[in-house]
Amino acid sequence: MTDNSLRSSLSRARGLGSAKTGAEQWWLHRVAALALIPLTLWFVFSVFHLLGAPLAVVQDWIASPTVAAALVLLVAVGFHHAAHGLQTVLEDYVHHELTRLGTVLAVKFILYALAVASIVAVLKISFGG
Repeated sequence: MTDNSLRSSLSRARGLGSAKTGAEQWWLHRVAALALIPLTLWFVFSVFHLLGAPLAVVQDWIASPTVAAALVLLVAVGFHHAAHGLQTVLEDYVHHELTRLGTVLAVKFILYALAVASIVAVLKISFGG
C-alpha cells in the first residue's frame, strides 16, 4: 500500500469520480452532430429534388452504392446521436434510479431497433428487394 500523505489533492483525485468518460462521451456526441450536418443537408437537398419523381426513380437513386452507404451512415449516426442525447436528458431529469435505468434501456432498445429496421429497409431497396 502506498502512502498518499505526500501527494496533492489533485494527484489523489486524478482519474477518479464521475468524469472518467464524460469528456470522451461529450466529444463523440459533438462529432456525431458535426457528421449529421452535411449528411442531413445532402438528404434534404436530395429528397427535395426527388419530390414528385416516380417510385422507380427513387428506388434507382437508393440503389446507387454511394447513396445507399450515405443513407445507412445517416441512419446509424442519427439514431446513435438521438440515443445519446435522450440518455443524457433522462439521466439529468429522471431522479428515481430504477425508473431512469428502465427508461434509458427502453429508449435505447427502441431507437436501435428502429435504426436496424431503417438500415434493413435501405439495404433491401438498394439490392432490389
